[in-house]
Amino acid sequence: MKFSKLSQLFLVSTVGLLVATLLTACQLVTIDYVFVADSVGSGTGSAGQIETYAVDSQSGALRVDAPAVPSGGVGPVALAVTANFYHLYVANATSKNVVHFSIATNGVLTKQETITFSAAPVALAVNSASNYLYVVSGTTTATLTEYPLSNLGVIGAATSQQSLIVPAFPGDSIVPTSLTVLANNNNVYVATYDASAYNPGGTPTSAANPGWVFGYSVGSGGALTATGGSPYKAGVKPTGISGDPVNRFVYVTDFASNQLIGYSIQAGGVLNFLVNGPFKTGNQPSAVVIDPRGIYIYVSNSLDSSITGYNIALPTGTPSAIINSNSSLVYATDTQPVAIAVDPALGRFVYTANRLGNSISGFRLVPETGVVSNTQATPYPTAANPTALVIVPHGNHSVQAVTP
Repeated sequence: MKFSKLSQLFLVSTVGLLVATLLTACQLVTIDYVFVADSVGSGTGSAGQIETYAVDSQSGALRVDAPAVPSGGVGPVALAVTANFYHLYVANATSKNVVHFSIATNGVLTKQETITFSAAPVALAVNSASNYLYVVSGTTTATLTEYPLSNLGVIGAATSQQSLIVPAFPGDSIVPTSLTVLANNNNVYVATYDASAYNPGGTPTSAANPGWVFGYSVGSGGALTATGGSPYKAGVKPTGISGDPVNRFVYVTDFASNQLIGYSIQAGGVLNFLVNGPFKTGNQPSAVVIDPRGIYIYVSNSLDSSITGYNIALPTGTPSAIINSNSSLVYATDTQPVAIAVDPALGRFVYTANRLGNSISGFRLVPETGVVSNTQATPYPTAANPTALVIVPHGNHSVQAVTP
């Protein structure tokens, strides 16, 4: 069978177009970078590092991207990024320091300055204006310190420092676990527990309530002032804390009682319990995140090696559990998830850092329902004992957000 010259040209063009289409369909498009804090080895003195993964826009699958960089110390426990995604900060607990890294558009990290502490830093947060870094430190006494950030992300001299003390029990050992800054930059909240009152396997030496949230208003020049009624009771052993993007609600995970505690935010940043809480989680909830649109809550359950999702009733803030694609209220991760994040570019993927699994677990989020399912090829291997992760959008991808 013979083809005319015109027919041959048409056939070649058609085949070429089909091949190009197939190649384009197979192309991996990065929408986010996931930065994970872990260690080179499993020993207590092993150097910390930050690993970089790229998120595929279609599947949510992760692939190793830029080479890992040293975290600048030992025992990395927390990460934070500026709202413009140009700067990353890592807290190294064993080395008692916080290290600043600049983030290039291709996800490459470059180490900048380091600040040191007298006690181990535990958690970090940067406000949405990207002009203040908050660090909570201490293993028996807790301190919240506020640092100004320059336009280049450089950490300045501390502008405010607050000792976290329960007024009626000034001699108790207060252990900080996490902190959050409201999206409007007006308030900072720190989750802590009283080790004198909560002493598993031992004898408590205090009659204080074990769990507390300390609240502060941020004034002119960054001045921190305790909010009315602070500190607020927070169950037994609060671990994770997160505020919604429209500054109406704060949620805290209680590791010891397997609950999610909700608060409404009143005038001046005062916290009031949600009247129908607390709300059941899996066993030993470790961290909590709210999706960028303020519609869903996701909790990592460290003992169950799972995540739990909730819808937020916007008028009241009440969380209601989401039944997942496996017809369950929970979805399995790898072993011991201790940190959780939602991607900011599309708000479609959820990831956990699994400390004993030496991995990241990935989930696809259905925006209309909040239901999650496994991403392709999850879990993704990491180095030893990942403890924290943050996500930044790649290039000019928009960030999912709500406007108060």
